This record gives sequence, C-alpha cells and structure tokens, in this order.
Amino acid sequence: MKKDKKYKKKLIRRRKPNRSVGGDIGIYIILTLFGVFFALPLVYSICTAFKPLDEIYIFPPKFYVKNPTLDNFADLFNIMGQSFVPFSRYIFNSVFMTAVGTLGNVVFCSMGAYVLSKYKFPGSKGFFVLVQTALMFSGYVTGIPNYLVMTKLGWIDTYLAIIVPAFATPMGLFLMKQFMEGIPDALIEAAKIDGAKEGRIFVKIVMPMVKPAWLTLIIFSVIAIWNNRAASFIYSEDLKTLPYALQQLILGGVSRAGVGAAVTLFMMIVPISIFLMCEGNVIETMASSGIKD
Repeated sequence: MKKDKKYKKKLIRRRKPNRSVGGDIGIYIILTLFGVFFALPLVYSICTAFKPLDEIYIFPPKFYVKNPTLDNFADLFNIMGQSFVPFSRYIFNSVFMTAVGTLGNVVFCSMGAYVLSKYKFPGSKGFFVLVQTALMFSGYVTGIPNYLVMTKLGWIDTYLAIIVPAFATPMGLFLMKQFMEGIPDALIEAAKIDGAKEGRIFVKIVMPMVKPAWLTLIIFSVIAIWNNRAASFIYSEDLKTLPYALQQLILGGVSRAGVGAAVTLFMMIVPISIFLMCEGNVIETMASSGIKD
C-alpha cells in the first residue's frame, strides 16, 4: 500500500506542468486577446443589425449602436410577407435540405471511411488517392459536370439536386477515415469473436469512438448546405432556399442596407447554434479503449 501511494505521488509530480505563475497569466492574456479578436466580426454583425439607417451610413463608422432599433427586422418580415410564396416555405426548404443532406453526409461518409480504414480490398488505395485528389477541386470546377449529371437524371428543379450531392463529400470521407484509423483493430476483432455483426460493430463501437469527427462533419455540412443558394439547380419559386430569397432583398439598393444587416444576422443563427451544440463534444479527445496493437 505504501509503495502504491509513493508511486501515485511520483506520477502526480511528473504530471505537474513545469510552468510559472507568470507564464500561466501570460498564456491566459494571449488567449483572451485572440478570443476577443475572433469575436469582433460577430459582435459587429449583431450591432449593425440593430442600427438605424443613419448610423449605418455615418462617417466615420461607429462599431457599437447608439440607438438600437428593431425596424430592420420589421422591414425584413414585412417585405418577405409580401411575396407570393410564404416566408415559411423558404425556411422549410432550407431546413429540409440541410437536415437530410447532413444526415446522409454523416452516414455515407462514415460507412465509406469504415470500409477504407479497416478493410483492404483491390483498389482501396487507388480509391483513397482519388478522394484526396478530389479535395483540390472547388465547387466552381465541378459545377458544369454536376449540372449535366443532374439533367440526365432528371433532378433539376427538385430537392434531390441539392440533397444527393451533399451525401458524398471528399472532405467528410477523408476526415472520418483519418479518425477511424486510430481505432484499434484488436477491438473490432474482439467484437467479432463475441459474435457481433458488422452493423452492430459500426453503430455500437465505431461511431461512438469517432464522435468528435462526425460532430465536426455535421458543423461543416450544415454550414455548406444552409448557405447554398441553389440558384443553378432550383428554378421554381416554391422550391428556392432561404439564402436565395434573402439575397434578393439586399439588391434593393441603399434603402435595404438595414434589411441586409438583419439578413446577415438571421443567416448566422443556424450555423452558430449548431456549433454551440456540438462544440463541447468536438473538443473532446477520442475515447480510448486501452487496447493497443
């Protein structure tokens, strides 16, 4: 018992960081400064959304709002209420596409990453090289090929034109594969010896262990789909997304500057909310099983 206590004390001493109080204070000051710096754009957007028109165009511009008002939001909802398509329809389109596209992205990328990371089959390395190569291409490069494919499939002017391409993203597959490679093979083999099927192993063991990865993927996917105007594939007004409808309001000229600020804040609500809900789990380290190959 005494030896165990002495050993624990030694471990505690070793774990203590070799850092002075001044060093700790300096680190906190630097982190605080960086936090304030990165929060400034968000604070500025919030302040601008509540500024009256005369404060938006004041020179020199002011960071904070002196006379906050809700007129910008009132104008936004009044203008949207005059559209022949209900405002709720635009919200439904964006929410539906974002939810289904994100769910499919997480499921398909996770399943593909599991196969690529834990199974060796002919062409697996070449396929992963293809995925890595796809990371270098932006959406502008693949825009025309995507449109031609959607036309052949008859998906133009439907939800499928936005949802189905969101199911398979090179970034999502790459991210999930890199995380799943850290799962010990011995753990999966032990589960198979115990009689667990592939589906059970994937759902009960693999996915919980890579929770930070798929939560991070959810954040990326929500931001990408939520901000997608879908103007190239969606033509019917009742299928248009919320970003497209709100962007049309900003094109009204100088008088719509306040409305534009309200639109910016409105569009930030969903991505920020998703990030705040997932942030606590994203920063977690991967669960350690204690088994090493």
